[in-house]
Amino acid sequence: MGLIKLNAGLLKTCLHAWAVPLVITATSLLLAVYGDAGRALLQYDRLLIGSGEVQRLIGGHLVHLGLSHMALNLAGLWLVWFLVGRTFSALQWLLIIAVSIAVIDIGFWFLLPELAWYVGLSGVLHGLLAAGAIGLWQERRVEAAVLALVLAAKLSYEAFVGPVPGSEATAGGAVVTEAHLYGAIGGLLAVLKIRVLQMTSL
Repeated sequence: MGLIKLNAGLLKTCLHAWAVPLVITATSLLLAVYGDAGRALLQYDRLLIGSGEVQRLIGGHLVHLGLSHMALNLAGLWLVWFLVGRTFSALQWLLIIAVSIAVIDIGFWFLLPELAWYVGLSGVLHGLLAAGAIGLWQERRVEAAVLALVLAAKLSYEAFVGPVPGSEATAGGAVVTEAHLYGAIGGLLAVLKIRVLQMTSL
C-alpha cells in the first residue's frame, strides 16, 4: 500500500514538473494530425492577422512545416526543459512563454513587415533558454554562464552570418532567425517581470 502511494506521489510530482512540455507536445502532435490544413489555419500570416484572425498570433508557434520540423522543435523543448525546467514554477513558465510569444509577434509585425508567414516553436525555445539561464544563476552559476554564452554565440552567428549550417535542411524550410532573437529578448523581459513581482510581494 505504501509503495502504491509512493509511486502515485512520484508520478504526480513528475507530471507537475513536466506539465508544460507535455501540454505543448500534445498540442503540437494533435495539430500535426490535421497536416497542411491545420498549418494553414493557424500559421502566422500577416495579411490574415490584419484581417482579424488573431488566433494565428499564438497558433503559429504550435504548428510546423512538417514532421521533421516538429520533431526538431519538440526535441529542443525537452532538452531545454531537462536543462532548466526546474528553475521556475509552471505558472512562471507560462508567463515566460506568453511574453516570448508576444515579443516575437510584436517584432514580426513592426520590425519585420516583409515576413509574410511563419511557423514553429524555435523562437519560444530561445525565450525559455534565455530565461532558464538567468534562473539558474543563483544555484548553478557555471552551468548558467555556459548556457548564456552558447545562446549568445548562436544568436550572434545568426545575426551576422545567417542560420546555423544544416538547420534549414533539417527543418525543411527557411529559418527565420529574427524569431530566435525576439524570443530570447522576450524570455529576459519575462524574468525581469517575475523578479519584480517577487520583490513587490515581500
